Amino acid sequence: MGISFFTPLSWNDSGFILTGVLNTIYISVLAIVVGTILGLIVGFLRAEANRFVNSLMGSVLDILRSVPLIIQLILFSTYIGAMGHPLNPFVSGSIVLSLYTMAFMGEVFRGGFESVQKPMIVTARSLGMSYWQALRYIRLPIGLRAVFPSWLGVALSVIKDSALVSVIGYMELLRTSEQLISRTQQPLEILIGVGIFYFIISYPLSLYGKYMERKMAI
Repeated sequence: MGISFFTPLSWNDSGFILTGVLNTIYISVLAIVVGTILGLIVGFLRAEANRFVNSLMGSVLDILRSVPLIIQLILFSTYIGAMGHPLNPFVSGSIVLSLYTMAFMGEVFRGGFESVQKPMIVTARSLGMSYWQALRYIRLPIGLRAVFPSWLGVALSVIKDSALVSVIGYMELLRTSEQLISRTQQPLEILIGVGIFYFIISYPLSLYGKYMERKMAI
């Protein structure tokens, strides 16, 4: 009888899988939060800046959006390591994924700020509001309300794109599943489980987004 080098899935693997799940959640939430904050700032600056500054910032964002995320991850991790300052995969992945998220969020928020019609701003200023008061009470509420569906779409994409961080060694769900597949030779069961996990996260968020859209439309 031949010796088998593969072992089937067991409950002992649940801790390893849970680690991958939690790591995926950690890096996704961090990237969405940081990318949203930076994107809000960038979107506001682009909406307010002159044409030259706007074009310059737009060019940088176009590069971040156009270059595939997997290439950005590899180049950043390799370059930082070559400079003598290697970062652990979580830090490298978080930085790149956050900037990638910012590039998309920046365009989302810029559209939101620009969707607020100038007569509304002029009216607010004529009623005695300062520039920052008009921003806080007029532009932000209306603009953010308009871009919520787009923001949610970007956030859902980031959750799925976080799987690419595995190429630099971060132990998220996809990388843990790859190791389990190598050990168990049960790719179908494992990949179905991974797909179910992403569905469990994404589908409720989609339902919540539809609920918020209906609520804001009232």
